Amino acid sequence: MQTWQILAICAAIFVIAAVGWYVYQQSRSRHLRSRFGAEYDRAVTDIGDRRRAESELARRENRVNKLEIRPLSVEDRMRFTDRWRLVQSQFVDDPAGAVTEAERLVAEIMGARGYASDTLDERLADVSAAYPDRAPDYRAAHAILRRHFDDGVQTEELRYAFVRYRTLFGELLGGQDEELKRAS
Repeated sequence: MQTWQILAICAAIFVIAAVGWYVYQQSRSRHLRSRFGAEYDRAVTDIGDRRRAESELARRENRVNKLEIRPLSVEDRMRFTDRWRLVQSQFVDDPAGAVTEAERLVAEIMGARGYASDTLDERLADVSAAYPDRAPDYRAAHAILRRHFDDGVQTEELRYAFVRYRTLFGELLGGQDEELKRAS
């Protein structure tokens, strides 16, 4: 084989590899954009680099896929629901306390399901991967709670946070069809 033939073959292999890499990257971007929705845009904006943001989102997705997420038993579901009702009734007399308890309850139910529940960052990462539509709600609710402890907030903001926690709580509580939804 002559040198020019070897170079042509090497060039062809390089071009095919480059096209393959490009197609893979485009497919990965489409998948992550579809999977994470607004969280995708938020990650790109926060991180400032699309590739690094996509790597972080893919890491979150892989991590959650490796967790042994388990549905709650009927008893646990009832226990958490009863506790939520108590927290909800507490809101009238102590809105800040109710929102604080809602945060604790979300962390506890996440732990019971098998998600990371030790730190806010772990919980946010897991929520963004498992329930990407709820991640902005969780982030906003926690930000309001943090602002309450720093500077104080109005009751209306605490109500807004509480409603966001309630929405996430409902998702985490799950139902019999939840595992089918996660599988698709």
